[in-house]
Amino acid sequence: MKRVLAAFMFFTRLPLWRMVEVPSHYFKRVVELWPLTGWLTGGVMALTMWLSAQILPATVAALMAIAARLILTGALHDDGLADFCDGFGGGTSRERILAIMKDSHIGTYGVISLIIYYTLFVTLISSLPLHLACMTLIAGDVWSKFCASQVINLLPYARKEEESKARTIYNRMSPLAWVISLLIALPSLLLLPYTYIISAVAPIIATLLMVLMMRHRIQGYTGDCCGALFLISEMSFYISVTIIFGILR
Repeated sequence: MKRVLAAFMFFTRLPLWRMVEVPSHYFKRVVELWPLTGWLTGGVMALTMWLSAQILPATVAALMAIAARLILTGALHDDGLADFCDGFGGGTSRERILAIMKDSHIGTYGVISLIIYYTLFVTLISSLPLHLACMTLIAGDVWSKFCASQVINLLPYARKEEESKARTIYNRMSPLAWVISLLIALPSLLLLPYTYIISAVAPIIATLLMVLMMRHRIQGYTGDCCGALFLISEMSFYISVTIIFGILR
């Protein structure tokens, strides 16, 4: 139970720390339960989207949906995307990339990446029928978090533990933990009509391509890389669903 609480404490801004104290070693295994938190964040987005769409245009409803997740997560993943793009966009060496990502100031690449992400999010989600959009939000959040979580199994951490922003290096998943994580994530895909399940391939490809880039550029991953990997994988899922919808329409 404390592992579950640790995951929700780490990946959301729910004040669970006021109710129970979780030892620090539990936070080393939060990534394997990342998809579980996706059921909450994706569900909040879907509910916000559905409620907002009853009285507001679809584009505004989509914007309200992403705003709800930003509030719930404290923009944790979005901050990672901005830092990742600043580092990989402006750094020319491993050391420089890591230094830029650790800098709390946002740069040009970071600003542009967030503008592009939010623009794509609102445009793609609002173009889908409301029911499909809501199910896509849940499935995309949960499944993309599972895909992105594989980075800890594929790459070593790029910094020393004391240099980590969270002061934590995640443990690689055991075979049992990997299966549990997969079983948490897979049911989200069943929310979609069967013709859209092929979209699950897109986050897998996006994850593998980004892992290859991280291995080449910094020989590992960081917390910012995890956040960026999730959002980019998620966006690939949205794009894939939208393409399929356009073909079937």
